[in-house]
Amino acid sequence: MSMSSGAEQPHQTKDSQLPGTELGALQGDVWLTIQTYQAQGLIRGRRAADGKPAIIGLIGFADRLKSLWHAIRFDDPYADWWLLKVEEGIADIRAQLGGLQQRMAALMATPSSSLEFVVAQSSRPQRVSLQFANPYAFRAAQLLGEYDQLMCADRTLRHLGIEMPTDLVEQVAGSGRWVRRIFALPLGYHCLDICRQDIRQQTPMAIRARERMGDLPDDILRGERLPALRPVVYRQIEGSARQAGDGA
Repeated sequence: MSMSSGAEQPHQTKDSQLPGTELGALQGDVWLTIQTYQAQGLIRGRRAADGKPAIIGLIGFADRLKSLWHAIRFDDPYADWWLLKVEEGIADIRAQLGGLQQRMAALMATPSSSLEFVVAQSSRPQRVSLQFANPYAFRAAQLLGEYDQLMCADRTLRHLGIEMPTDLVEQVAGSGRWVRRIFALPLGYHCLDICRQDIRQQTPMAIRARERMGDLPDDILRGERLPALRPVVYRQIEGSARQAGDGA
């Protein structure tokens, strides 16, 4: 995994400019450990076959995020909008999974005779190396890990015969669909090589974008509501450079 920062580099001293003293890119390893078949099936998803629709997994989700991340660099407001949907969607589902996990933990903590137990774990978990290009793919991996933990708690409660409220059973059963819905979000975005100026001028491509992806919210267009994490926008940098040159 290669890590880079958009922050300004510190002032270099004379010694730091000597040959052979340049710093390399930051590197590190990231792994996701999966315990259950339910979560394992959402790593790569499923291809459409035998009348069954395709399921987008974590890997496919991360791959589709690349086009969003790249389009934001060229000031595509629709890419900002979709990435914001991803950001808010992941946060919402993680909060819901956390609430279910708390309810299950409370059930397991309820005194019941002298029974002692730990949450079930796989005897052979799957360890997946993650090499993603942007932070939202890693947030999605955390989401999948939390879903996996929820499934472990669910299997433990069922195995021990601990009764769960009906609404909790139903929500846990549907939680996999929540995760799949997040992974499918990038499918609604279409890269049409447009920028904010196209939207303001209502170019033919901007009209096509509206037909395919809907009316862009004004606060997204104005840049007042944006994803918390986004790459540097090249076109804004180029525009600033041109203005500086004109004023020289």
